[in-house]
Amino acid sequence: MAELISDQPGLLQLMARFGLPLGVGDKTVAQVCEEQGVDAFTFVTVANFIKQNARVLPEELEQLSVNCLTDYLRRAHNYFLDFQLPAIRRKLLEALDCSRPDDVSYHILRYYDDYMEEVRKHMQHENKRVFAYVARLMQGEVSEDYSIERYARAHGSIDTKLQELKNIIIRYYAPSGRTELLHSVLFDIFTCENDLRLHCLVEDSIFVPAVRILEARVRMDGAQPAAAAVSAVTPDSNLSEREREVLHCVVCGMSNKEIAGKLFISLNTVLTHRKNIARKLGIHSVAGLTIYAVANHLVDIEQIKK
Repeated sequence: MAELISDQPGLLQLMARFGLPLGVGDKTVAQVCEEQGVDAFTFVTVANFIKQNARVLPEELEQLSVNCLTDYLRRAHNYFLDFQLPAIRRKLLEALDCSRPDDVSYHILRYYDDYMEEVRKHMQHENKRVFAYVARLMQGEVSEDYSIERYARAHGSIDTKLQELKNIIIRYYAPSGRTELLHSVLFDIFTCENDLRLHCLVEDSIFVPAVRILEARVRMDGAQPAAAAVSAVTPDSNLSEREREVLHCVVCGMSNKEIAGKLFISLNTVLTHRKNIARKLGIHSVAGLTIYAVANHLVDIEQIKK
């Protein structure tokens, strides 16, 4: 985990939103997540989506923890409303001369205040209405007057006005004196705009489809709660003893050639077993297989390589 953070500093913000603290030592991603009760597969999926714009496959959506996603989005809302947006406002106050009501700087600040209020209403609606609906859904309660589809249809981007504000400052505000602080706040606005854009993409591309699957599952089998981290996977998957051995080797980080040598079987036999495992479980990624193996006690978390 420490090496990943050093290579990808953007993970720091993601860790905070998943409730993962620093002080990771030499622990793996799976170990850090397990200690904090965070679904590792969901963390890795969101990280890959944000970093690489990686498309989330249908079979991966079924493995996501909706509960973990909801906590992540709620913490992101707190970050925007309680930290990032107020911090930008404080910088704007320092960078702009807002003493004259007829000056452009005064109107820039008013524009920003109106935008902050719009974002607050947007996120508070999600906190109170959408997340409350999802919480009831995870308890097996189906609502007749609300659905995630209704939310998805009404869900719009919240970074457009921030983009407009950025362009207004760049085009029409000519500061007097030193400009370092104005450049700094502009950089923060660029960063916040991109952060909000990615936040909305996670909601639209990961959260909404995952909740759709949860809705369908609850409607199909009545009152089955679905808050478990690996809700789509059950131990009753009829893996043979040899397939369990191959799965154990895979999640411990061994290559196909290493597995063949360890189990004294041919490389083609290893490939056949892996295809059968993927077909039976409906899981194709190593990350997904790792979560399955840990959840069903087929491997000790300490055996998993970094």
